[in-house]
Amino acid sequence: MPSQQNTRRRPMQRARLDGAGTELEYEILGAPAGEPVVLIHGALIAEAYTPLCAEPVLATHDRLIRYHRRGFAGSAPVPAPFSVAQQAADCRALLGHLGIARAHVVGHSSGGQIALQLALDAPEVVHSLVLLEPFLPDVPSAPAFAAAVEPALRMYQAGDTKGATDAFLRVAIGPAYRGFLDALIPGAYAQVLADAGAFFASELPAAGAWRFTQEDARRITQPVLAVLGSESAKDWAGWPEGHARLQEWLPQAEPFVLAGANHALEEMDPRGVAEAMSAFVAHHPIPAPAPAPAPSPVPAGAR
Repeated sequence: MPSQQNTRRRPMQRARLDGAGTELEYEILGAPAGEPVVLIHGALIAEAYTPLCAEPVLATHDRLIRYHRRGFAGSAPVPAPFSVAQQAADCRALLGHLGIARAHVVGHSSGGQIALQLALDAPEVVHSLVLLEPFLPDVPSAPAFAAAVEPALRMYQAGDTKGATDAFLRVAIGPAYRGFLDALIPGAYAQVLADAGAFFASELPAAGAWRFTQEDARRITQPVLAVLGSESAKDWAGWPEGHARLQEWLPQAEPFVLAGANHALEEMDPRGVAEAMSAFVAHHPIPAPAPAPAPSPVPAGAR
């Protein structure tokens, strides 16, 4: 597995999650007094939310918590195996470290899996869910996806990490991904290559093994915004299939289709994603905590 390297120029803060010294990189952006919005990135592109966090419609109203998951950039290395539930526990521990009791939770692709798992495992910390094409590995078109990424897996096993990474991203977010990725997030592709070993060895098997059932869906009571790129079906039919399943299984889900974007939603159109998110969060505010009860008066004779 290649060693991790961090191509970011601005240092992030570090949160220690446990007594074993596990640390995650994070940064808090936007409005300090705004409602907390935690951003869980998907596979390979650790810097995926960087353009989104710069959008004024979000940054002027919400407190954005962006972090690198275990296995990415300068966060702790990820062992193999490491499950989606363990990634969700990391997110919960980060929120605890920051003293955030309840947050809006945003997840893209495999990050959407983690967001859903967090809502199942710790519903008290998830106020709402924004699901940007979560990867559902058992939709009808799953075999087609597996067949499409098989060459990438063979390249990785043969030691061609760069070829494997390129082949996978061409399947997941389209053959033109380098054009918008390099333009929006300079240095991101170098970080993608540095993190590829963790992705192929740990994350991809975990994402493929994860399941979200209809019974699980009945336990999700939070408001949900389900976002689909209008062009995503051109790369894999499973993205719209997953979007349809979310609407069927989560009747409270509010569907939103981002025109002109494929699975790389927050890179291709960060403003469009930000506007949809901002409106959704504003419509579902986190209630202020109830004031502490006033102390009972002390009887005069007891003083």
